[in-house]
Amino acid sequence: MSDIIDTARGLKKADLVIKNANIINVFSEEIYLSDIAIKDGIIAGIGSSYSGEKEIDIKGAYVSPSFIDGHVHLESTMMLPREFAKVVLPAGTTTVIIDPHEISNVLGLHGISFMHEVVKDLPIDVYTMLPSCVPATPFETSGFDLTSYDLSLLIDKPWVLGLAEMMNFPGVLNRDKNVMSKLELAKSYNKCIDGHAPYLSGKDLCAYVASGVKSDHECTNPKEAIEKMRLGMYIMIREGTAAKDLEALIPVLKECNTRKCIFVTDDRHPEDLKEHINGMVRRAVEAGVSPIKAVQIASLNTAEYFGLKNLGAIAPGYKADMLILPDLKTFKPDIVIKNGNIAVEYGKIIAPIPEKNTIETRNSVNVRWITTEDFVIPANTKKVKALEVIPNQLITKSIESEINIQDGNAVSNIDNDTLKICVIERHRATGNIGKGFVKGFNLKCGAIASTVAHDSHNMIIIGTNDADMYTAAVALIKCQGGKVVVKDGEILSELPLPIAGLMSDRDFDFVIKKCHELNNAAHSIGCTLEDPFMTMGFLSLPVIPELKITDKGVFDTNKLDFTDIFEETEIKIK
Repeated sequence: MSDIIDTARGLKKADLVIKNANIINVFSEEIYLSDIAIKDGIIAGIGSSYSGEKEIDIKGAYVSPSFIDGHVHLESTMMLPREFAKVVLPAGTTTVIIDPHEISNVLGLHGISFMHEVVKDLPIDVYTMLPSCVPATPFETSGFDLTSYDLSLLIDKPWVLGLAEMMNFPGVLNRDKNVMSKLELAKSYNKCIDGHAPYLSGKDLCAYVASGVKSDHECTNPKEAIEKMRLGMYIMIREGTAAKDLEALIPVLKECNTRKCIFVTDDRHPEDLKEHINGMVRRAVEAGVSPIKAVQIASLNTAEYFGLKNLGAIAPGYKADMLILPDLKTFKPDIVIKNGNIAVEYGKIIAPIPEKNTIETRNSVNVRWITTEDFVIPANTKKVKALEVIPNQLITKSIESEINIQDGNAVSNIDNDTLKICVIERHRATGNIGKGFVKGFNLKCGAIASTVAHDSHNMIIIGTNDADMYTAAVALIKCQGGKVVVKDGEILSELPLPIAGLMSDRDFDFVIKKCHELNNAAHSIGCTLEDPFMTMGFLSLPVIPELKITDKGVFDTNKLDFTDIFEETEIKIK
């Protein structure tokens, strides 16, 4: 502290001085030329005539606070955090707030501890929000059920910022005892509570906010975002791989007070990480948002919401986490400074990234013995209630469609793109298999399958025939989780994900290569979706409208109950 004070007063040399910097001031919302003095990883002073052991004259380039991702599931990248850091650090992200509910649904508290251990010593700061909904609902089978007691064992840790997305908003509204105890736990420690409440409005929304929930990342249109913002919620503007809301919410950023807005990625596949939060800043500016406000959304707003008082700005006393930007158009940093040290220089990572051995996790794919008979759906009509995919959205529609019938059983109708979908419970070997039909994948043959299936991450399979669906399931069991494409009994492509059935222990390039191969293989059997595995992975999430499928059956989120896929049909088999 004394050294920082003396450095700020000019009595001691700084460790590093950034000369002739056009500082993006997110407090005063202005840009001005000055020098920045750094001591012990902290910004000591801003002004002229500072001298340092090392000085960098950036000749009028811009200096921005580095970027923060306010809500991300690292497991969705299918890589270990060290590989994630290698990709997002050059893009200017130096802090992320993670919600490890994916791995928690599989491994419980061990999953949270695993994620905390593997982020140690990385050149990015990783804070944790404790999963609030494991499982997300009682309508699915997860590997664990985390209670408020379980969460109380970690809530006071300095690396824990609060309670992650409260997806069970009906539980909040109905004052569910377990939900209430989790909310009270977070409030008793004065920690944040994130929300997840698509389409919630009116008095029910007021009740949700009054319970202590102060953010939401499910807004898909300006009207919804503005209503929530008016009630004091922070709007987490999401741009993931499957769910892309930035473009739809640009009017909010252009016309409203943006101090309650945050940029988040939520779920992204590896290839979408090379341009991270900086890409959202760039696109917002291209759409007409002030560059200063865009930077503010990506830094200060997020830090203030989470109570990270020394992050998100260029000011004395703040951590020296900064970006040197050549312009305010590309937002691709020339230099990334982390804790006062140069971490990235012109795309090359300077900061050390530990290559530790992966911490062991237990076998997580535990399936009761299955045969092709387990995929059979007895039929009493050609009309079924099917899930219809909406491209680039997590939301699905409930639609009536016609299937084919063979030997009294319902089978896929390739001609009208009504394909069989099954979810096999893979944590406790219960034998549960949810069965239904889905539209939007356009497979002409074969099957695709994955153990990445939000949020309980059971095994999800879509196929044109039972034999290939069975082959796909067996392949995932053998590789202890992952993703696979099958055609005529042969594996066309496979990505093993042995860490909880969610993450690879291989490097970024390997995962990227396999993801390309998987998508190409899926396209080769007819799939028309750009990223079919990401889309498929959300079809089992029964907290997002309108029709979903879990290991317990097809679920209608409007009725909050399971539904018979043959109900309310008119044509009966004679």
